[in-house]
Formats: sequence, structure tokens, C-alpha cells
Amino acid sequence: MNFRATTHHPALILDDVRGAQKMLDGVARMTALEGSRHLTELVGAPVHLKCENLQRTGSFKLRGAYVRISGLTPVERAAGVVAASAGNHAQGVALASSLLGVRSTVFMPVGAPLPKVAATREYGAEVRLHGQVVDETLAAAQRYAEDTGAVFIHPFDHPDIIAGQGTVGLEILEQCPEVRTIVLGIGGGGFAAGVAVAVKALRPDVRIVGVQAEGAACYPPSLAAGYPVSLDAPATMADGIKVGRPGDVPFALVEELVDEVRTVTEDELSSALLLCLERAKLVVEPAGASPVAALLSDPKAFRGPVVAVLSGGNVDPLLMQRILRHGMSAAGRYLSLRLRLTDRPGALAALLATLTVADANVLDISHVRTDPRLGLTEAEVDLYLETKGPQHCADVEETLRAEGYRVIG
Repeated sequence: MNFRATTHHPALILDDVRGAQKMLDGVARMTALEGSRHLTELVGAPVHLKCENLQRTGSFKLRGAYVRISGLTPVERAAGVVAASAGNHAQGVALASSLLGVRSTVFMPVGAPLPKVAATREYGAEVRLHGQVVDETLAAAQRYAEDTGAVFIHPFDHPDIIAGQGTVGLEILEQCPEVRTIVLGIGGGGFAAGVAVAVKALRPDVRIVGVQAEGAACYPPSLAAGYPVSLDAPATMADGIKVGRPGDVPFALVEELVDEVRTVTEDELSSALLLCLERAKLVVEPAGASPVAALLSDPKAFRGPVVAVLSGGNVDPLLMQRILRHGMSAAGRYLSLRLRLTDRPGALAALLATLTVADANVLDISHVRTDPRLGLTEAEVDLYLETKGPQHCADVEETLRAEGYRVIG
């Protein structure tokens, strides 16, 4: 692909994204745009979910990887490609390489989730586990490229990658011509930059809002400084947007074209993932749920119709279990209580009967009868309950107190 160049960065134009769209015809799916009644009611305007979690390989990353590898010369293809990733980019590069007949090597952290490692291998890549964190994995991949001549495929800091990701923007405008706001997650910035290039060229009135995890928000300080700023230790469960420094190429485009960058907390990410699962019946990873988290945290800040991009759905089942528990807790769906009661036969059974009447589901219980803190006729019970929300939690506590139980924590 031919890109116009400036002194600062290769400047992408609409034709570059349209060219990428032609390359991806028959390769990447036009993913569904699903309405969300719940979010529509909260925002007070139509909200649609762009389901890139249902894309091949489970994220938008295939788009950019395929365009990038398609643009290699025959000599470069013969040398093979190498990438470093904990998940989505790895799978995108692996499948794109297989489709194009190019040998691929993907470095992944030693602790990468086994399902992601297995999927990357099944898509055709040679997987090498190296390093405990992605920075170490990235360095190993770059050394491999220098030693072997393989082409390093960066996850976000290249014009071809950005053009490929931008095809999501063209699809949004086709599927929802009346859109007024697009909300999407930002890590290194390649996805947001590509969508912004496509959308702003055709609809400059559309507001584009990027979302970062609060513990890995490299864009707010970078935008304030006017150049990419590195974070010392980015920390978030949303590994898809856990990036310590914006890419040079996407940063210039984000700075120019993205209207706002917001941050969300881990609790908000958990609640958003839970909402996607329960209300939309969609499995979404934390990074993919970040736009929904932004809508939940400040629903009246977005002019509709709104399109929230669910960028990926590759979540490790064990992490999903922890996130769902965290999300339910953040949503007031769990209640932890410590009670004192008289230690007599049938006391515990009576307590459980009271909880049954209160419609609280007991998930765990600990019954302590001998402890120096307790009186001779006292027992202590720790309860972990599943409830229906904050009001139900309050109702359960009130029911217990009304029945004479002493709630001490």
C-alpha cells in the first residue's frame, strides 16, 4: 500500500483504509451490529454493539495483521514473520500468515493462558514461550528478527496495521449511518487511529471516544505532553489494552482525530463484562468490554446513536470465573456477613431458614463455636451470600436484624 508521508509520520488517508477493506474481502467478516436495550435506556439514546469479539480469531487483530503481511515483498515473505503477543495479535498473525502461505513465529509470555497458546499453534504459528512479561517477550521477538531476517509484525505501530483496523470504521458507517458517537478501547492506539481516519474522513461530525483502563492509561499523560509518554508499571486485567507507551504512528493520528480519551476502573470493567454476558449474551474480554464500562460509568455523557465496539472475546476461562465473581461483587450481587447467635441445637438451621425466606443463596458458610472471643453460649457464623443487588443486600440484613441476629461485620 502507498501512504502519503509527512515529516512526522506516514499520514493515512481514506483510500488506504478502503484499499485494506478490499484486501480483507473474504478474509475478515463484517461482524454484527447488535442493539442493546439496557444501554439504550441508560444513555437515553440508541446504543449498538459492534461485535468484533465474533471476528475470526476472536478479535479485530486479524484485519491489521493480514493487511500488513499482504504488503510484504516476495523476499520478505520468504524470510517469514515474527510477532510478540499475549493473545489476540498472536492469533491474528498466525491465521493471516497461514492464509498467505508465510511462515510465522510467535513469542508469547511463559504465563500466557493455555487456550490462547493452543489457538495460536492451531492457526499455524510456531509458538515460543519467553519472558514473564510482554516487554521481555517483545525484546526476544525483535532479537529473533535481527538474527534470522524475519519481518517483525508490530501489533499497532505501523501504517498497514492501522489501515486494516480502520476497516471497522467503514463497517460502522455502513451498518449505522446515523451514528453520532463511536466508543472503543485504546491500548497502543492502532485500532482507534484507524477507525478515526476512516470515520472522520467521511463523517467529521461523529465523536470518537477512546477508553483506557485506569491502571494502564498511557494516552492522557501523552496527550497532555504532546508526545508519547511511558508508564512505569501498567496494571490491569484488560491485557488487550495493557500498553505502557503509545505507538509513534498511531499517537499522531489519535492526537489529531480522537475527540476524547476516558479511563475506567477495574470494577467498571468487571461490571461491563458481566452486563455483556447477562444482557447481550456475548462473551467479551475485559479490553473488549471497556467501551461498555465507559457508558455505564457516565451514561449521559454520550450523544446517540452510539456504537460501542466490543473489540475482542478471547478471555481465559479461569480469568472469566474471577472476573464474573468480581463483577457480581461490584454490582452488589454478593453479601458477606458475620453474625453472633446463641449456641444451641437448631440455631444454625433456624438461621438458614431465615435466609431462605429472605431469598438469599448461601454460597459459603463458616460456623465457629470455640474461640476466646466468644461467650460460653455464643457461636459465630461467617456467611457469603448471592443476592439480587444492593437493595436486596439491605433487605437481607434488615430481615436478619428483625429476627434478632446480631450483625457484627
